[in-house]
Amino acid sequence: MTAPISLSGISHEFGDFRALDDINLDIEAGEYIVLLGPSGCGKTTLLSVLGGFIKPSRGTVLIGGRDMTGVAPAKRPTTTMFQDYALFPHMSLRDNVGFGPRMAGVAKAARDAKADDLLDLVGLKEAAKKRPYALSGGQRQRVALARSLAVDPDVLLLDEPLGALDLSLRRAMQDELKQIQRKIGTTFVHVTHDQEEAMAIADRIVVMNSGRIEDCGAPDRVYRQPGSLFAAGFMGEMNRIPGTRKGAVIETAIGPLPAPDGTPAGALTLCLRPEQIGTGKGGWDMGQARIMDAAFFGTHFRCQLAPVAAPELVLIAHLPPNARPEQGSTVCLSADPADLSIFEATR
Repeated sequence: MTAPISLSGISHEFGDFRALDDINLDIEAGEYIVLLGPSGCGKTTLLSVLGGFIKPSRGTVLIGGRDMTGVAPAKRPTTTMFQDYALFPHMSLRDNVGFGPRMAGVAKAARDAKADDLLDLVGLKEAAKKRPYALSGGQRQRVALARSLAVDPDVLLLDEPLGALDLSLRRAMQDELKQIQRKIGTTFVHVTHDQEEAMAIADRIVVMNSGRIEDCGAPDRVYRQPGSLFAAGFMGEMNRIPGTRKGAVIETAIGPLPAPDGTPAGALTLCLRPEQIGTGKGGWDMGQARIMDAAFFGTHFRCQLAPVAAPELVLIAHLPPNARPEQGSTVCLSADPADLSIFEATR
């Protein structure tokens, strides 16, 4: 089962603190949406509004076209999966997964069959008789997912579900979550502060800050062409280069470049990812730079560079793994102007 979601004018205050500020968001049925942002940005509050744990101060929540704004959590077509697995230690995995159907009055044979199907979906059917203590963290997380799906929700809400796992398990579960979501087609809304996790699993990323949506779109678009200066800085490492538009040219301390159509006049901030800076001539000639430091990351060297024309402006570049950059040496830098994201400096 699956359903679309429509949030209109959602605002919420805790006393004098505004946690959500006029949120408008439409989610298609079967989409995997990730709410991404720093602590305190409002993403968990928004998830709680969706789940019915918080009634917003203003606005409406539609799920499957029905107004759910004031409906209690138990009566919504949603279920929530938390970072804490909260499995019943005295129950087998089969009984844990079948607990929701049991509370709904489903007969034992039917709920056991459903639990076995869901445990099979998450790769744990053979462990159906085991108890949670016999499982690894990643396996317990799969059981929690199967239990959440056992009540046939139209929308599954995931509140930092992978936060307690180590890096390798987290990456494995990212792949599994996306594969399972594609198989069942349920709408997933997933909260995280991990940019890499968001890009790995989302159909669309919703970047939040101070209770507002800063940007919303496909992961590659949000990363390569961010919609705001905040989103540009939050979605991975970013070089910020001051500039000023004068006529048809943007002047910077490391060289001029043509101003794209629509570039505002006055002070600007030019944003450029480290992997978008190359060596040699071409495109935007950024001049020479001295290599201050270089660290090898397997796929690239992460280099700190001081432009000769503006040594106070430290740039980060990812150079190829065969580049073998030497500290103190100089390189010529360049970039494709099309890779730049340009914002007013006051934003």
